[in-house]
Amino acid sequence: MKRTLLPPYPRSSRIGAALLAASLLAAPGLASPAAAEPSPTATATAVATPTPTPSATPTGTPTGTPAASPSVAAPAPTATTPPPAPAAAPSSAPAATDRDPAAYRAAMAKAAGPGGAQMGQGLRTARTTTEALTPESTWMPTFGVQGLDVSNYQAGINWQQQWNMGARFAYIKATEGNYYSSPSFGAQYQGARAVGMLRGAYHFANPMASSGADQARLFVRGGGGWSADGYTLPPVLDFEGNPYAGQTINGFYQGNTCYDMSPGELASWARDFGNTMLALTGRLPVMYTTTSWWNYCTGDAAGFGDFPLWIARWPSSPTNDAGPLPSSWSGYSFWQYSESGPFAGGGDSNVWNGDLASLREFAGSSAKAATSAIAQEAADSASVLGRAWGGVTCGLTNGGCYQIFQGGAILWSPSSGAHTSNNGAIRGAYQSTGFENGPLGYPVMGPEFCGLKNGGCYQMFQGGAILWSGATNAQISKNGPIRSTYAGTGFENGYLGYPASGQICGLTKAGCYQMFQGGAILWSPGTGAHPSPFGAIRGTYGSFGFENGRPGYPTSPEHCGSKNGGCYQMYETGAIVWGPGLGAFFSPFGAIRGVWASQGFEYGWMGYPLSNETCSTSTNCRQVFQGAILTWTPATGVRVTRR
Repeated sequence: MKRTLLPPYPRSSRIGAALLAASLLAAPGLASPAAAEPSPTATATAVATPTPTPSATPTGTPTGTPAASPSVAAPAPTATTPPPAPAAAPSSAPAATDRDPAAYRAAMAKAAGPGGAQMGQGLRTARTTTEALTPESTWMPTFGVQGLDVSNYQAGINWQQQWNMGARFAYIKATEGNYYSSPSFGAQYQGARAVGMLRGAYHFANPMASSGADQARLFVRGGGGWSADGYTLPPVLDFEGNPYAGQTINGFYQGNTCYDMSPGELASWARDFGNTMLALTGRLPVMYTTTSWWNYCTGDAAGFGDFPLWIARWPSSPTNDAGPLPSSWSGYSFWQYSESGPFAGGGDSNVWNGDLASLREFAGSSAKAATSAIAQEAADSASVLGRAWGGVTCGLTNGGCYQIFQGGAILWSPSSGAHTSNNGAIRGAYQSTGFENGPLGYPVMGPEFCGLKNGGCYQMFQGGAILWSGATNAQISKNGPIRSTYAGTGFENGYLGYPASGQICGLTKAGCYQMFQGGAILWSPGTGAHPSPFGAIRGTYGSFGFENGRPGYPTSPEHCGSKNGGCYQMYETGAIVWGPGLGAFFSPFGAIRGVWASQGFEYGWMGYPLSNETCSTSTNCRQVFQGAILTWTPATGVRVTRR
């Protein structure tokens, strides 16, 4: 991170407005891990749980080249400092919104250099010829917990040495814009943790590159996640002046220090980033910025007090005063007090505004958040849960916590929130998967909802749903292609009804299937997932050995509405065709089917098949139709005999 002085470039809202509009469109990236699939039915209502039998004891406890800056900087200009005279953008340079995205990303990745822009550069930053490299600073504020932030510019860090010098936390650069990922992030992230430091990741924002939501998704994908493990610090948004201001990189003009965006646009961009991080990780990011840049470029935007503040100010002499703060904040969490040591090769040095216990709480604040959320859920579900059988216990996978009650449990995670898991059939099925450690993860909707078709119930989880009915008991419907196909049939309201088994894999060609009241859904990597409803067509399919037989896997659903109300279904090697009153028969791809097709299939004079295609030898095949008998040999080809 680097403090950025105010610019000789004009603010223009044209590019920023277009970029903000683009940010409202759906951008490719991660889905929220807690995103709940639509409920199996729109008519579900919360009524009695199916056959719940509370146990006398708990049933199933969860297991669980940037701008130069002097090495000792003077205080940053205040918001009232008048900016220097503006310079116009090159008339031949395309605006940010007029670029080819791939070409822009490639140009920016090259321009970012080995370590990217700003924060974490420390004395590695390029300087003007009039600036001198001063020795590393040795002073530290006399309060708080010491730490450092680093990027790829600080290669080969001796983390034990940093620990011995007093550093107890580290922030590591992970990503920048939508074009840069630090090649040393993984090693630095693990290196800090290996010596006992608390550590976290930061993202350098470039609002000209893409929307806040897009960059948040890329950041999480590149290492910017969070878990309440007690040693992972919440993610950081490095939101400061444009290090490429005034430059034209590979034909793309980079805008001014405010990224050619208005104060409102920049504030909206930051909130978009923060909201997306909250959805993806359960935490709002820490906001790294300077008072002068924030005031100048965002107009001292209000409403950001829920973002923890990391203020950057490098005083010219030792002090415990971090200086004035933007009006959104009455205090700060971190203070970057030096860009010239004492930590990490002249890098940025910081202090946590509190003691080590509070820093650990800040890192793994699951207990506080979970206790509050679980208490609220318990109050809402008191009639079902009864009294608590113990306190809130944390340390589950992905930073989760739980509490056991007479009537079940409440599970919480940063990404899913707190939801009840009632004792009964659905919880029993959830237990069989391994609770939160299994494929379903944490509940994302609860308690279970009843009032479905035939008195059924369901509960949603991060990884799918569990559906219960009196006829089928509780069965798991995992997210994936089989569940998506099930949704396409209308869930339990469709012709397949409720699941009658879990998903079973290990079939030929790495396939899977799941049974339902009305048939099955089969999936293979080569064919996708398709229903196989009970009836004449499935009966014929079964007579061939299902996916192990000649037809292979289905490649389409069953289609009806053919001549006289007939139906057919496509398979890897042909079709099974059913004619009313005639039966269902296999029509494999090949010469006989080709002649039948040439006459219009069942709509032609040959009509429907009356038998499967049978071959007495590999060179003598025959199939009977309503209007003809077709025979094939290599010597004669297909011969047609009218009936």
